[in-house]
Amino acid sequence: MRKSFIAIAIGATLMTGAMTGCSSQDTKATNVTAVQTQNPLFQASTLQYQAPDFNAIKDEHFQPALEQGIKEQYQEILTIANNPAAPTFDNTIVAMEKSGALLNRASSVFYNLAGSNSNPTLRKIQGEMAPKMAAHSDNINLNPALFARIETIYNNRNNLGLTPEAVRLVEMYHQRFIMAGAKLTDEQKVKIRALNEEQSTLTNEFSQRLLRLTKDIAIVVDNKEQLAGLSDSEITSAANDAKAAGHDGKYLINITNTTRQPVLASLENRELRQRIWEASANRGLKGENETASLVSRLAQLRAERAALLGYENWASYRLAPQMAKTPEAVYSMFGSMVPAVVANTEKEAADIQAMINKTGGKFELAPWDWEFYAEKVRQEKYALDANSIRPYFEFNRVLEDGVFYTLKELYGVTLKPRPDLPVYHPDVKAYEMFDADGSSMAIFYADYFAREGKRGGAWMSSFVGQSFLEGTKPVVVNVMNIKKAPEGQPTFVSYNEVTTMFHEMGHGTHGMFSKVTYPSLSGTSVSRDFVEFPSTFEEDWAAHPKVLANYAKHYETGKPIPDELLQKLLKSGSFNQGFDTLEYMAAALVDMEWHSLSPDAPLQDVATFEANALKKHGLNITAVPPRYKSTYFAHAFPGGYSASYYAYMWSEILAADAFAYVQTQGGLNRDIGMKYRKTIREVGNSIAPMEAYKNFRGQEPTTEGLLNRRGLNQTK
Repeated sequence: MRKSFIAIAIGATLMTGAMTGCSSQDTKATNVTAVQTQNPLFQASTLQYQAPDFNAIKDEHFQPALEQGIKEQYQEILTIANNPAAPTFDNTIVAMEKSGALLNRASSVFYNLAGSNSNPTLRKIQGEMAPKMAAHSDNINLNPALFARIETIYNNRNNLGLTPEAVRLVEMYHQRFIMAGAKLTDEQKVKIRALNEEQSTLTNEFSQRLLRLTKDIAIVVDNKEQLAGLSDSEITSAANDAKAAGHDGKYLINITNTTRQPVLASLENRELRQRIWEASANRGLKGENETASLVSRLAQLRAERAALLGYENWASYRLAPQMAKTPEAVYSMFGSMVPAVVANTEKEAADIQAMINKTGGKFELAPWDWEFYAEKVRQEKYALDANSIRPYFEFNRVLEDGVFYTLKELYGVTLKPRPDLPVYHPDVKAYEMFDADGSSMAIFYADYFAREGKRGGAWMSSFVGQSFLEGTKPVVVNVMNIKKAPEGQPTFVSYNEVTTMFHEMGHGTHGMFSKVTYPSLSGTSVSRDFVEFPSTFEEDWAAHPKVLANYAKHYETGKPIPDELLQKLLKSGSFNQGFDTLEYMAAALVDMEWHSLSPDAPLQDVATFEANALKKHGLNITAVPPRYKSTYFAHAFPGGYSASYYAYMWSEILAADAFAYVQTQGGLNRDIGMKYRKTIREVGNSIAPMEAYKNFRGQEPTTEGLLNRRGLNQTK
């Protein structure tokens, strides 16, 4: 069983019908073998580190490989469960770790492409496979004979001469099976299977509707004058997007995945800003692709499942294996910060309202005004014009002289282009990572540009995970949604996109630096509230003066960003942090409230529920809505972050504390970078998260670094 927590397949050898005049069963076997021969997913890729051969893989290959993988996985699990020999670590735990060649290979490629390069065929397969994958996981997790073997090993784990990593693997398996329902009665197992199947179906439907909504709610603008404030490049892109969507001669504003929209910081037309914001904030509430009903039912389903497993609510269930442990710990963390965050936000709102009044506006601050006038406040307060910064943040320079440069300075690694490796889209680039001694470490795919068929947001994933047991090295991908400039023009990125590039590479190196034995403990297979720590830690290097000076260079002249402009940028780092923090906290607490519902709670009206949740926590500030409202909260509903969106801030506490500590050790240097790499990045989940953190830091973290990082320790 792999870190994807989908029950992954085994590699069983199929019998072939080699004789003429074979029986109907033999004919069927022959046909299966023919399909396998023609399907590249049925064998390990011969490319370096088993990187997928995207030139050979076609859409029609996925479903046969997934379905056959499920069959093979199930047969191997039965063999393990029904083994007449006494259970041992090798014949049970290691055997399960080694299982999964076909299903793991097929699913890792399929689900990555379904998120980053989707099309109607992939979406259809995804819908058909969702309940099958859920049932397959249940067939493994609810197998009583298999769990009996795991429990026997678990009860004797300290007397078997196992390595600490092996003991942790046993404990992980035991906890995972119990939380999946291994100790339920037969009647209860029937119920949980039904709940799991419905949840799988609904989460897939949620994802599909979100994809359709993103296309449906794009804003069509009739004339160029309405786009005042946008750059020529942005206007050209809007015209190209409109033409591609069948609106030749008009302009198209695509809606991104969050409530706030980047374009709102520049658009002068207030009516258009309102249209864009409302399209974003009200999506999914009604219409053919509404998701509100799915939100309510998913929250109810999860509560019922948690109760069946002996927990008060879904949040209690989800947090039990995390660092936070309980919902109360999360509420306490946020509650302690609310006064400072609200005070900062109210001060920011007052400054913005003053700017509205000063510039002749005769209206009260609304959500669609915040970013536009906040930018004016920023310019006045720091004399910082966003347009004057843009030429210094050209995409390729940020990636190569910023992100890659930092990796070399801290960790001694370099990335070299591999144009010979096939990719799944022309915008994707492949690289190979090398260590300081010249040894090859991993394959990295960079997929940074937005396109139709890619879900919103940014993420890291793996095509192949690292494992000494299996002899595999990492094949990792970073995905973002940066708006690509028209052909022949440079692509500039916002500073927020710069930090996101660093963030995702933090996840990427967490996977690529991994040095563990077992697949289930490899790389990013850590608790939700620890996995964002290495990525958030990496963000802060984007603002390090030495790093900034290396990549922030004018795209035409190559001259470094002027020191005066650089200092303004650095000093403005804490600007608008009340807004940024409050909109995040609002989303995180809405997530926690949905998943703190009791199993007997009725279906909720989404808008009413959200309003009550925000009021309860003192975050009901009209001008600052949640970063994600429930109907497009991909993290919490179709994604894996239900009752876990809090993890970003929990992890940020670790990241801020660690980054502050690193600065006391000389900052950007190889010695402290290698200590961090070895104690945090390389160990995966082979060591308990807090133990790993203390191995690096020497103590548990405090919140002081977080308050300083966000500028929330003062309201001046």
